[in-house]
Amino acid sequence: MTSSRKNKTLFIDKEAASVLELVKGGLLYPVTKLMGEAESKVVLETSLVDGKSFPFPFILAPSGKMNHQVLKSLHKGETLDIFCNNELFATLIVDEVFEINPSERTKHIYGTDDLGHPGVMNTIKRLGKLAICGEYILADPKENENIKAIKEAKELMGAKHISSLFMAANPLHRAHERLIRETLDATDLLIIFLLKPYNNQNLSYDIRKESLEFFINNYLPKNRVIIVPLENSYIFAGYNEIIIDAIVASNYGCNRMSVGRNHAGLGMFYDCNSNKSIIDKVVGIDMEIKISSEYVYCDKCRTLVSKSSCPHGQHHQISYHSDSILELLELGILPPAVLIRKEISAFILSKLIPNRFKNLEKLYYHLLPAGGLLEEHTEKDFYLEFMKMYQTTSLT
Repeated sequence: MTSSRKNKTLFIDKEAASVLELVKGGLLYPVTKLMGEAESKVVLETSLVDGKSFPFPFILAPSGKMNHQVLKSLHKGETLDIFCNNELFATLIVDEVFEINPSERTKHIYGTDDLGHPGVMNTIKRLGKLAICGEYILADPKENENIKAIKEAKELMGAKHISSLFMAANPLHRAHERLIRETLDATDLLIIFLLKPYNNQNLSYDIRKESLEFFINNYLPKNRVIIVPLENSYIFAGYNEIIIDAIVASNYGCNRMSVGRNHAGLGMFYDCNSNKSIIDKVVGIDMEIKISSEYVYCDKCRTLVSKSSCPHGQHHQISYHSDSILELLELGILPPAVLIRKEISAFILSKLIPNRFKNLEKLYYHLLPAGGLLEEHTEKDFYLEFMKMYQTTSLT
């Protein structure tokens, strides 16, 4: 598709583009298009699209003075070029332009419009006051290879139960591993949606993916696990995250989903003399959603346990907080093996702090048993061997 110089132009970021691609790929069904003002009001009132759950209107309202001026000037039936990263992304035939309230939209997504909330602040910066709807065509549509891979694996195995997990694995720790194993135990095929956020407050996607692949390839039946990258746009944030996750997983062919009990979007509440969660609000989506146990390390049990089965209380339990484990790694500290597998720690440290040591070979042969052989070693090798020294007991 080529752009006509006569067409007016709208500029969007990669985050908006990724969501528009999801819709065109059928991965946000029942949503199939951008919504107009009337349909948006219905969704706000009912949280339904064609009788199926969808928590808020699907709209396009990019920020920026130039975008605002262009949107104000558009007429029904006009052709609009949409650019992303200075390249033509899509062409849209204008149906309607209407006003929105950015503050109200953030409330529907996050449950608050408090600018102190990091998600609210980031989303407000990206939202304009005018939304546009109309049929759009992607300039360079791509076949989703992951859908194809899942279908082939399902047919090859005769899989009836396909489960899903959504995780950042930032970094992949022991509780993640236990959740993956627990989910795999009860299914034929497991799809792990590995999130790709739009900020720099995380390990890179490549590091997290390689860590997860190491665990799968070495410690799991790898033919039963597929990793699917999922660009983690703002629509997956807030208290509706689990509903959007379920919609995406269902459209990828999954019929089960596991959610950690400490998931921020679970949103437990009390209604009609019983405990409820956001899961109880899911309508019309064929998805069995299981709330998994919260895992901790107990210094009395001396192993990884679920909170519900350990009798020793919080003062004996170590929780798995990804942000704290990541902080140790960013400081160059090897986390204990009870928190994260040592091979993964070594790999991540070698990537986070490359060329850290002035003379690696000297350190290696001065501090570690070398067997008398002169060999080249990587920083990852050094971390792995160094970790073993922490596990000696005769002098401790």
